[in-house]
Amino acid sequence: MTNLANLIYPATVRAQVTLDSKRAFFTTAGQLAASALGLDAGEVADALLERERLGSTAFGRGMATPHARLAGLNGVKGMFLQLARPVEFDAIDALPVDLIFVLLSPIDAGADHLKALAQVSRFFRDDAAVARLRGARTTEAIYAILTGEETRDAA
Repeated sequence: MTNLANLIYPATVRAQVTLDSKRAFFTTAGQLAASALGLDAGEVADALLERERLGSTAFGRGMATPHARLAGLNGVKGMFLQLARPVEFDAIDALPVDLIFVLLSPIDAGADHLKALAQVSRFFRDDAAVARLRGARTTEAIYAILTGEETRDAA
């Protein structure tokens, strides 16, 4: 199974996030990026919203990968939000989204940005991992699933 330990940190993962709408997601993501990564909340929210205007980043089955490029980053960073209740996200299959993996990349991180998107996509193709994410109720449990630590603990 693909693990995402190179993209996320415990501080960038949130369980049971309550959002009223897709629009509220952008503010929440900006706040998380500010508190966990030291980025400007408004800048992150605006960059994610600008990318979303090009087309929805929800790719179906209740999952989305909003992403943006920002100045001042020293590598690709990820954030993950598990929503308490799914929200409409204009997905191709019209299903609301409850699992959101955000990617933030430096402006000049062309290949690294694409590799990270592919890595997240591979992870989300694992139906068992997705089911475990949906069943998890704590940030710690979600982080363990995303990083593969749960399998080491079980061994």
